[in-house]
Amino acid sequence: MQIMGDNWVMQILWFFLLMGFFWFYPRLMISQIMYKLESTATELEEMSGKSKKFIIGRIAGKKKPEKRMVESVERFFEFFIIAPTALDPYGIVGKLDHIVQQEKKRFSYFVDQVAPGMSAEEKANLEMGLAGGISMHQIAKIVRHYVELVRKTKNLQIAMVLQMQLPMIERIAKAVYKGTQNLAKGEPVGDGLGPLVIASLASKRMEEIAEETVMLKKKIKGKDVILVKASGPGGRLGRLDVATKKIMAKERITKIITIDAAAKLEGEKTGSIAEGVGVAIGGIGVEKYHIEDIAVKAEIPLDSIVVKMSQEEAITLMRKSIFDALPHVMESIERSLENTKGTVLIVGVGNTSGVGNSQSAVDAVKGHVDANEKRIKEEKAKKNRPFWKKL
Repeated sequence: MQIMGDNWVMQILWFFLLMGFFWFYPRLMISQIMYKLESTATELEEMSGKSKKFIIGRIAGKKKPEKRMVESVERFFEFFIIAPTALDPYGIVGKLDHIVQQEKKRFSYFVDQVAPGMSAEEKANLEMGLAGGISMHQIAKIVRHYVELVRKTKNLQIAMVLQMQLPMIERIAKAVYKGTQNLAKGEPVGDGLGPLVIASLASKRMEEIAEETVMLKKKIKGKDVILVKASGPGGRLGRLDVATKKIMAKERITKIITIDAAAKLEGEKTGSIAEGVGVAIGGIGVEKYHIEDIAVKAEIPLDSIVVKMSQEEAITLMRKSIFDALPHVMESIERSLENTKGTVLIVGVGNTSGVGNSQSAVDAVKGHVDANEKRIKEEKAKKNRPFWKKL
């Protein structure tokens, strides 16, 4: 009886211990996860604040920022775009194009108001920096939203989902933070490889063909080509679709070649080249649609050449492995021209930040790339030093 009584007591104790475990364990997990979520949210908010201060510093220059200007930048960091309705998909491309152009006009107008004394190239760089700063601000706000939601609801599932996404979120946020500064300063980024290829082929001054877009006629290996890129060295994307349409109205184009950066898969080598067909243009697809529509109606072949890089490498200072892909892209262009007759349109797609409109742009970009690689090597060497040398 004594033994049975002891077993009965132990069973009750174990039952209450098990219930206590089920009650405390989720709360303990949430507490541990919340510590990590809170520290990440705070870090992202600090990065967002630094991006905002950097943009304000670029506008103010050496002067003390005016209160009114600071308030204007803070308001503009809340800028948003409402996508057009897709209930009736007919005409959706035109609606998207209209919204995108309105966005650009708002950015240009704002920059003109807060920095009227800047040059056109500096204003273009500031617009790109603002876009990056707004993206950083949105990332920080969204993470904070979910952190506060978990705090209020004590929902373990939401907390775990957010925790699993944190490594990717932090990776993207750090790239956007660095990219904001690179673009605002007008430094060449990985996405500028396409415009850099065109600049390297420009044997003389390029002429404007469309808004913020330039072109040049020349020969490559005895073939007539027309080169097109966004106008640099300010950070611009150009109107490549409008330029293509205007050129097609005047010239008999027999092939269109687009050159752009492409997101690599993990394990792929940065700077590797891939050749294919189609229009290599990212974004929401408006420009891509217009160029495809032109090509289909005229039955023009579409070749594409892409240089692989990560999303982080595309928006931050250009790496040497990307710059070194330049001669390999030239070889791909020559292969694409081999069996072609008539005039070929070659379009350099991407952000032309830090990339001018002539061959001298290559040397300028190389200077930035070399300085960046030197800095990275020094940071790695410092990080890998034995601990006793750090003392």
